[in-house]
Amino acid sequence: MRTAVPAPRSARSEGSLHARRLTVVPAVVAVFILAACSTTATPGFSGPADQPFPSAQTSPSATPSPVPTASFPLTLTDDEGGTVTLPAAPVRIVSLSPAHTEVAFALGAGDKVVATTDFDDYPPEVKSLPHVATYEGVDVEKVVGLRPDLVLAGGNGFTKPAAVTKIRSLHIPVLVTYAKDVAGVLQDIRLIGQAIGEPAKAADLAASMRAGIDQIAAATATLPHPRTFYELDATKEIYGPAPNSFVAEMVSLAGGEPITTGNPAVFSIPLEKLVAADPQVIVLGDANFGTTPAVVKARPGWGGMTAVKAGAIMPVDDTTITRPGPRLVEGLRVLALAIHPDLVLPGASPSPSSDATASPAAFVGAP
Repeated sequence: MRTAVPAPRSARSEGSLHARRLTVVPAVVAVFILAACSTTATPGFSGPADQPFPSAQTSPSATPSPVPTASFPLTLTDDEGGTVTLPAAPVRIVSLSPAHTEVAFALGAGDKVVATTDFDDYPPEVKSLPHVATYEGVDVEKVVGLRPDLVLAGGNGFTKPAAVTKIRSLHIPVLVTYAKDVAGVLQDIRLIGQAIGEPAKAADLAASMRAGIDQIAAATATLPHPRTFYELDATKEIYGPAPNSFVAEMVSLAGGEPITTGNPAVFSIPLEKLVAADPQVIVLGDANFGTTPAVVKARPGWGGMTAVKAGAIMPVDDTTITRPGPRLVEGLRVLALAIHPDLVLPGASPSPSSDATASPAAFVGAP
C-alpha cells in the first residue's frame, strides 16, 4: 500500500512495525517495523514484556465466537495477493520476520520453527536457531537446505521480493504479511494461525489482544491528548510517523495527538515543521540506540518546544510498540504510560521518568 521509503535507525526493531514499516535502508538507517526487529544494542531488559505471550485466559474477556478448525489441504491469499497452497499442516517453518516468529511461538508452534533471522530476539529460545536472513537479505540456499514446508515473510519490502520469488519458484510455500494498522496485525495473526494449523489458538489470541487494546484505548479516551511526537530517529534527518501510519495509530490509541510528517509516503520531518507543531510530549522510540532526554535537550533549535521545556521526553523500548506481534498490547501500555505517566493500567509497571537515561532501568517494557 505504501511505497518503500528511507527508514530511520530505530526501524531496526521491526517492532520498529511501526514505523517495521519503513523498508528501504540508507547508510545509517535500517528496515523499520514489521518485524517490529531486534534491539540487541541494549539487552537484558526486564518488565511486563518479558512475561509469557498473552492468551485469552489471561487477558480481558472477548465475545465468544465459533471456533475455527484446521483443515488441509488449504489455499490462502496473503497480504500481497499471493496464493499459498498447503497440502498438510506444516512441520518445518522458516520465519523471515521477528514478528512472525513471535506469532508462531505464541500459537504453540515454536517447535516447528527451524530457522529465523539474525535479528530475532524473542522468545529467548529463538536465539539458538539457525539464521537464514540478515538486514542485507535472505540466504535462499540455506532456506532450501532446511526443507521447509512453509516460509513466513514480511511484506512491503521487509523480505526482499526477489528472495520471495526465488523461494516460490522452488515450490516452497511462502506466506507474505504486512499489517498497515492494528486491525491488520490481528488479522495477520489469524492468517498465520490458519497456515500453521492453529486457527482456534490464533482466533483466541487475536480476540484477547483486541480486548486488551480496547481496554487501554478506553482508559485514555477521556484524557487530554497532548501533542505527541514519536521519534523514530534523528541521527541525520528527523524521522517520525507518517499520517495514518501504524505508529500514528498507536499514539492515538495511547492517548496522544500524533504529530506526523504530513505525507503518507514520507517519514522525515523538517525541524521547522516540528518546532511549529510544538510537541507537548516527545517519545524516544530510538532510545535503544543511545538517544536520551539529555541528548534531545542539547539539540540546536529544540529548546523552545513545550516538551523539552517541561522535561516531557520519554525513552521507551519500542520493540513491543512497533513489532506487529503478540506483545502489541504490552507495547500500547508502554506508550500510554509514556504519554500519561500518572495513568493506572491493569498489569502495567511504573512509568519511565522524563529524566531517565537510555539504560535498562529507563524503559517500561522489553523486547
